[in-house]
Amino acid sequence: MFDQLTDLVKQYGNEAVVNNTAVPNEQNEAVMNEASSSILDSLKGMVANGNISDLAGLFKGNNAADSSNPTVQQITEQLTGSLGEKFGLSSETASGVAGSLIPKVLGSLIGKAKDPNDSSFQISDIIGALTGGDSQSGGGLMDAISKYGGQFGLDQDGDGQVNMKDAVVAVSGKSGGFLGGLLGKLFGK
Repeated sequence: MFDQLTDLVKQYGNEAVVNNTAVPNEQNEAVMNEASSSILDSLKGMVANGNISDLAGLFKGNNAADSSNPTVQQITEQLTGSLGEKFGLSSETASGVAGSLIPKVLGSLIGKAKDPNDSSFQISDIIGALTGGDSQSGGGLMDAISKYGGQFGLDQDGDGQVNMKDAVVAVSGKSGGFLGGLLGKLFGK
């Protein structure tokens, strides 16, 4: 997921970083890598500290792209401090870079994850990355749900598998239970 996140940062980093004369050209790539790391570390920190409601809040509407969202502000402030500390950028420059990048990148990340027609980001990959599991090798929250979910009545569509189809059924309100509650929090339903 880090590579995909880095690609989003590069996509939005032209204006905020590359074309910004206050950011030395030799630091452009390092500044964008720091932005990617800061976003991922901040989101992981939310999960590790039990702030699932803050993370879930990003999935509601367009909250992830809203610079007045407290979670977006927190991530922006963390990146601002990091850019000043690590690269010697003035507080005004660091704040401008972070304030421009964070809402756009988070908005795009969450938008892509919520879009069933866009496979570049999957909810399971994001959850796996944030919880320290590797969804590709069998670890992580979504794999545990898939593996044991049928035993706990999470197979919402009755096909013998617990997967994103079940999540859609659960979130759409056609069924409830634990999965519906968990995913309902993530998607604001």
